[in-house]
Amino acid sequence: MSRKKQNDRLIYLPLGGAGEIGMNAYVYGYGAPGKEKLIVVDLGVTFPDMDTTPGVDLILPDIDWLVKRKADIEGIFITHAHEDHVGAIGHFWEDLGAPVYARPFTANIARRKLQEHGHPENVVTVVDVYPQVIDCGALKVSYLPISHSIPESAGLMIDTPEGRILHSGDFKIDLTPGVGDPFNHALWEEVSKDGVKALVCDSTNVFSMEPGRSESTIGPAIADMMRAADGMVVATTFASNIARLRTLAQAAVEAGRSVCLLGRSMQRMTEAAKETGLLTDFPPTISPEDALNVPRESLMLLVTGSQGERRAASAQLAQGKYLGLSMKEGDTFLFSSKTIPGNERGVIRIMNMFSELGVDVIDDAGGKYHVSGHANRPDLITLHEITKPQILIPMHGEHRHLREHVKLGNERGLTGVVAVNGMMIDLSGNQPTVAEYIETGRTYLDGSVQVGQFDGIVRDRIRMALNGQIVVTLIIDEQDEPLGDPWVELSGLAETGRSNASLVEAIEEDLSQFVNRAKPKTLRDDVALEKELKQIARRTAQSEIGKKPEVMVIVSRLS
Repeated sequence: MSRKKQNDRLIYLPLGGAGEIGMNAYVYGYGAPGKEKLIVVDLGVTFPDMDTTPGVDLILPDIDWLVKRKADIEGIFITHAHEDHVGAIGHFWEDLGAPVYARPFTANIARRKLQEHGHPENVVTVVDVYPQVIDCGALKVSYLPISHSIPESAGLMIDTPEGRILHSGDFKIDLTPGVGDPFNHALWEEVSKDGVKALVCDSTNVFSMEPGRSESTIGPAIADMMRAADGMVVATTFASNIARLRTLAQAAVEAGRSVCLLGRSMQRMTEAAKETGLLTDFPPTISPEDALNVPRESLMLLVTGSQGERRAASAQLAQGKYLGLSMKEGDTFLFSSKTIPGNERGVIRIMNMFSELGVDVIDDAGGKYHVSGHANRPDLITLHEITKPQILIPMHGEHRHLREHVKLGNERGLTGVVAVNGMMIDLSGNQPTVAEYIETGRTYLDGSVQVGQFDGIVRDRIRMALNGQIVVTLIIDEQDEPLGDPWVELSGLAETGRSNASLVEAIEEDLSQFVNRAKPKTLRDDVALEKELKQIARRTAQSEIGKKPEVMVIVSRLS
């Protein structure tokens, strides 16, 4: 272990994932203040919604602080292949330029994402699990296999001059996960026996009071449901949940049904699992073309779209057909997944669309056909008791999850700290302290460009969606005189107002009156002219239709 120098400090800094669920990005560092050598743990994304981020494709963490410290980054460590942990690697690798480390399955996914963005795949180093150590100067990192809802998930053991940090990653205590690593009590006891400075721990299910259930417990119930179903069965889950895909496919075969995969991400994930040797007993599948010739009562479609995504296979089936396949009255649709908070509206919309087709929809309300990939409260206590950390730092949760997790630790004598995005924690010494506050936020992938959360682009889009838009055009000739009257175009506004007159005509009339009596000084001043035209257009719209639209003024001058 590296020797400690005077004034050096050990820091933990979440840039995403602390105070929210998703978009995980955590930083650890050791060294002189402002000169620490750093490692990055995970670079994830979160997903937009039509209410707050209309038109946005992805939401990424704000890594400006990291980019400024690019020369100090020793490595990027990806704990597993869920989008909220690896989804931003292709978008940000060029900005950070550090080597990437991952276990084989995660490395396969990370390389695909780098390739999509034109980056070299060889920047990803495939690592083995503990006792292999990746030397990052003062920080020595080992991967600790752990069970989760995707293969080859891992926590991290980070040895520092100040002591050992255990970063749990996303985890559950599952001794029979089907695909991937079972939880290994002995391993976690071994790496904890010499003392743990800090446990940085998943908080997602801290409010779930019952012990977590194993993936192996749900297969029989799913098979029974499929045997009892009269028509075609369609099931959806997260495409990355390889163990669940296997459970569903095996249950279908047990029920005498052929299996057909629909959706690109479903195909991509199963291919990656097979390429890395994780999925050796997945039942044979048939193509969508062959599925058309299979009797409905002998067919199970495994489709993407468990979160109500509008372009996924489940949404396409709800709207009519997908690759020639369609659902009919008497068919069954199974959601073998939990709806992520914020996605309820999209999921319910699809449920109702299937209901209108006469399809029986089964969700996970009773917990019969789905188990969580995160540790419930009793399982968190188990990890606390195994590791016995000096300091507990909850992560991967909204503020209420982090706070509740600290309270849970306090009940058992643990010192905890609620550290949200941007809060740099100094872990030197015996008590955690806040070292600095770093400005953090979100970056939006809007089409093919990245824009800042506060750049105003999405804000303007929301305003236009809520209020409508007016475009006013005025041409000024060489003598600074109006060339004709202003004209108006509307978007997202009623065509007639309270006076029963055309809204366009009413606004144009008021604008024309102003322009015809405007002083020469005003007509020469674009700023003053634009301000007056905006105010008049909004005032007339408010009077006629009770709304104040966004107004764009175009003044064209003939030279």
